[in-house]
Amino acid sequence: MSQNKHQFSRIIGTGGYLPEKVLTNHDLEKMVDTSDAWIRERTGIEQRHIAAENQTTADLAEQAARQALNAASLTPEAIELIVVATTTPDKIFPSTACLLQQRLGNHGAPAFDVQAVCSGFIYALSVADQFIRTGAVNNALVVGAETLSRIIDWSDRNTCVLFGDGAGAVVLAASDEPGVINTHIHADGQYETLLHVPSGVSKKPVTDSLSERSMHMRGSEVFKVAVNTLSQVATETLEKNHIHPSDLDWLVPHQANKRIIDATGRKLKLKPEQVVVTVNKHANTSAASVPLALNEAVRDGRIQPGHLVLMEAFGGGFTWGSALVRM
Repeated sequence: MSQNKHQFSRIIGTGGYLPEKVLTNHDLEKMVDTSDAWIRERTGIEQRHIAAENQTTADLAEQAARQALNAASLTPEAIELIVVATTTPDKIFPSTACLLQQRLGNHGAPAFDVQAVCSGFIYALSVADQFIRTGAVNNALVVGAETLSRIIDWSDRNTCVLFGDGAGAVVLAASDEPGVINTHIHADGQYETLLHVPSGVSKKPVTDSLSERSMHMRGSEVFKVAVNTLSQVATETLEKNHIHPSDLDWLVPHQANKRIIDATGRKLKLKPEQVVVTVNKHANTSAASVPLALNEAVRDGRIQPGHLVLMEAFGGGFTWGSALVRM
């Protein structure tokens, strides 16, 4: 396809999927030394969804993808690019995107994973947006999917209360008018050990050691960097687009912690009802959190065509990013 400099990408369908099993704070009280009141006060989380033993990240991704494709009135065969953001792939290889492609019955489209942990969906959206802007493809399926429960030490009360499983998806299509106005993505690897899983492939192959294959987080330090960084990337995005915070219709933030979400909303002088919050029901689903929150607000009628939406996320790496989108 020839390059069209006036081509933009637009979100034409959203989807989401949450596993059936719900784990409440009261359930966690029976597992570790914590309390419903403490979890709610510190994080705003009330419950999280947990994948069944036989459910994989690709299973979750498929459900969200099919819903987004239905909303976009596109067949899987018509998709020209598949990008999956995940930090919990089914296998070392093939990529979860290739496994998803197989299930959808798509043959030939490029398919690959993006790993930026909680910022993964913003990164993946940015990548797919560039493919469409350059005219390389006419549409793309972008999915954020996670089974974080697989890398949680359920005896560690500092982390097990925070995370959940799920998947969210969007379909992008070429447009003459900007839908995805622009994206801003960043990283700083110096913070590696503040939020990480020690094991991997080349350094410490995954062992039976629960500590080596589980998430480790220095919560208070991560919190401080996250609050500052999310405020900065929101301000950067608005300034580069000459947009005043009052021009925004919605903030769809990464759903990690209600206090971080509230702090960002206050910085942008947004009304609480302009901020999409799902952390209470979903907990932190990493790369799935932003598309899940977007899908929920689209499907319940809050986010309407024409609305200006700021999406943002922050994750291990550290990585962070934002996307300014006209729906």
